Amino acid sequence: MAHLAVPAALLLFGLAAILLLTIRTQDVRETPGFMYGIVLDAGSSHTALYIYKWLADKQNGTGVVTQHRECHVKGGGISSYAGLHGAAGQSLEACLDQAVKDIPKEKHHVTPVYLGATAGMRLLQMSDPEQSAQILQDVGHKIQSYPFNYQGAAILSGQEEGAYGWVTVNYLLENFIKYGFVGHWFSPGRPTVGALDFGGASTQITFATQEELEDTRDTMKLRLYGQEYSLYTHSFLCYGQDQVLKRLLAHIVKSQGYSGAVDHPCYPAGHSRTLQFSSVFNSPCTTESKPSSYNPQEYLTLHGSGHYEHCLGNVSKIFSFDSCPFSQCSFDEVFQPNVSGSYMAFSAFYYVHSFLQRVTGITVSTPSQLEEAVSTVCRMSFSQMLLLAPEQKARLQDYCASSVFVKVLMLRGYGFDEASFPHISFQKKAGDASVGWALGYMLSLSNLLPAETAGLRKALTLGAWGALIFLFVLLLTAVLVVILFRVCHRSNESSV
Repeated sequence: MAHLAVPAALLLFGLAAILLLTIRTQDVRETPGFMYGIVLDAGSSHTALYIYKWLADKQNGTGVVTQHRECHVKGGGISSYAGLHGAAGQSLEACLDQAVKDIPKEKHHVTPVYLGATAGMRLLQMSDPEQSAQILQDVGHKIQSYPFNYQGAAILSGQEEGAYGWVTVNYLLENFIKYGFVGHWFSPGRPTVGALDFGGASTQITFATQEELEDTRDTMKLRLYGQEYSLYTHSFLCYGQDQVLKRLLAHIVKSQGYSGAVDHPCYPAGHSRTLQFSSVFNSPCTTESKPSSYNPQEYLTLHGSGHYEHCLGNVSKIFSFDSCPFSQCSFDEVFQPNVSGSYMAFSAFYYVHSFLQRVTGITVSTPSQLEEAVSTVCRMSFSQMLLLAPEQKARLQDYCASSVFVKVLMLRGYGFDEASFPHISFQKKAGDASVGWALGYMLSLSNLLPAETAGLRKALTLGAWGALIFLFVLLLTAVLVVILFRVCHRSNESSV
């Protein structure tokens, strides 16, 4: 059979060459290049600019959008520029300048730009609607001075923020649609994953459920790729990390009679900090603890005691678990069905979870491990934490309080237990894309997510497949002729 080895190798080599040549020819002739889209995530504590890209012929939403670049704006969130005319817009310049460089010049005019503001601006809209409108106008004018296709600036509702985050998570995990062999898009048949978001001023929980929802305000229906999704989504305003720390401090100050020196059980023992009363009571979230009269410029000194049990007691007071007008509630009289399936926790959830594991060495994947890690952190001194996480120096005093809050929220609030908590994945990114609401927001507004299922799309055109088959038959015929010729030649030699 040795005499057949050469023709067989020739056949394989020829097939590979034909396939490579055909695909390369197809790529050169039909690849349309990329389109780009920009989303500015204007959060309560900072703004991030994300650039996404997708093939120009895939605008019917077939799972090909990827993150191209990201840029984090220096300074606070746009709501922090209230009363400073034009400052919010100016803060975006460096990242917008970078976007001009990161996107090909010929694509600038067709690149949509969206700005979505979240809980920080929702709070400002509540307390000062005029300043809120002025800031949106300022950032709009600034973005319009760039060569992109400006699509507007809007304040997202908490429900929208939660739903867009859920879309992002499941889109990146390919739970809606997946690309299979020879260019066929198909539904992978996997269950969707719930989304847990912990921002600076609010926290969101969103998941698909078949249970009947007793409060229709927390219901959202989505139809994606021919599938109907019934979502439970709720956003808790004033339950974001920054506002939780303010509310906790306001509660502690109030419980100790608004004195100038306060014992803080969540701060590391021996650690102290001085700040003005105005920085505690300048938020709509601390209104209920605000004294009837006080001097905003007066200073307040906090002395840490590092007492885990007392910290847990004070943090728990932030929540209201006392009454529920429904068959069951999470907290604050909010209906919530039972959690089930898998979840992805991102934003500050990821950072708190990562910190706990890093400084304690405990793998936090069960409620008991979470309890152990949180209590360990709360009993650490500031110097111990500084030794383990020196780059986190400015935030170290807050990790005990934030960790205790996450524990109470997850276990007592949302109702995760020994069976369900291990199904939470704490992540900052999925693949190369940052997890958050921004990608889901752009996909929805730019019609990259179809309501109906995507059809069959061939990797090669019909003509290309025909040419490939013809060449294959031609090569096969040639090889068979060569083999037949050799066999006949050997037969003749044998007869001689």
